[in-house]
Amino acid sequence: MASRSINSIGAIALSSFMTACASAGGVPRPFPVPDRPDVVPVPPTPDAPERSRHAAVVDTALGLLGVRYRSGGADLAGFDCSGFTQYVFWQHGIPLPREVRDQFRVGEAIRQDDLARGDLVFFRTTGRRPSHVAIALDGTSFVHAPASEGVVRVERLDSAYWSRRVAGARRIVHGDDTADGDGHR
Repeated sequence: MASRSINSIGAIALSSFMTACASAGGVPRPFPVPDRPDVVPVPPTPDAPERSRHAAVVDTALGLLGVRYRSGGADLAGFDCSGFTQYVFWQHGIPLPREVRDQFRVGEAIRQDDLARGDLVFFRTTGRRPSHVAIALDGTSFVHAPASEGVVRVERLDSAYWSRRVAGARRIVHGDDTADGDGHR
């Protein structure tokens, strides 16, 4: 009986450790750590009298720098990757699905060369399907909620770790238009 309880506790602990990005299929390893050179300082946000939704989304995301990672998290107590993107976009009245795989189906597919502020960038950190999502700051950097040892932070797309794992990008915000849940404007 004690052996069964220990096995159950071990399975629960392993299960919660292995979740990442709301059912992405496992903890992406090895995520870069904050003191590595591929973690970049936050670029300044230009002041403009009429701010676009792109800038507003990015400002909201950057305002969450330092919030800790929490598996299954989608609020200020902590975020996983898709909880972070869902929360940020929701602050601007733009609904996103909860899971990475569903967010990957929303909006308009774009080439990595066409990345702009506020686009979603997807990565394959476990397996062949997208398992991690971030918000592009421009064509070279992004903000995201990494794995359990991390906090919301900015990193470079051209880093050795991330550049090999880009799975695609989606444009959710089109000027003042948004994509609906089926990817239509």
